[in-house]
Amino acid sequence: MTEVLLFHHALGLTEGIEILANELREAGHTVHTPDLFEGRTFASIDEGVGYASEVGFSEIMARGARAADNLPNDLVYAGFSLGVVPAQRLAQTRPGARGALFCYSCLPASEFGGWPAGVPVQIHGADADPIFIDEGDVDAARELVASADDAELFLYPGDQHYFADPTLPSYDAEASALLMRRVLEFLARV
Repeated sequence: MTEVLLFHHALGLTEGIEILANELREAGHTVHTPDLFEGRTFASIDEGVGYASEVGFSEIMARGARAADNLPNDLVYAGFSLGVVPAQRLAQTRPGARGALFCYSCLPASEFGGWPAGVPVQIHGADADPIFIDEGDVDAARELVASADDAELFLYPGDQHYFADPTLPSYDAEASALLMRRVLEFLARV
């Protein structure tokens, strides 16, 4: 099975992230969920992003890189929203990436020097999420899909950012189930 390094969203390493990671584990995958916020969790995206800004996004990426230090190179790097930043950086810069999964966010591939050949990627977001749609993530995702040899963008109906987290009011059970099915299919083939 596949080994995954999964980075949490701006609320921190929450029960919802652990539930999603456990779904992958139950399917037979090894999933690592490092805590980029060192035990802190937040009630809102703004609070979590505020903390990340205080610490510095370069430090958040460095914490992600340190989480990978003692792991094999042939990982799938996964991230939810803020967690996409270290996941995408590692997928693009750490040799041997097996694949990448980005949920709710995507940066321009040029941010880390271009998408590496042969690394498959899936990107998931809501089609009316003001963060994903209005802040340029969907544009970056479309550019990545157009330029990479194995890339998919999946848009789900709705305007919620964290639609797959079962512990939040933004949870959409139908969209989350479809996302998880697509993720498991991706992990089975990489």
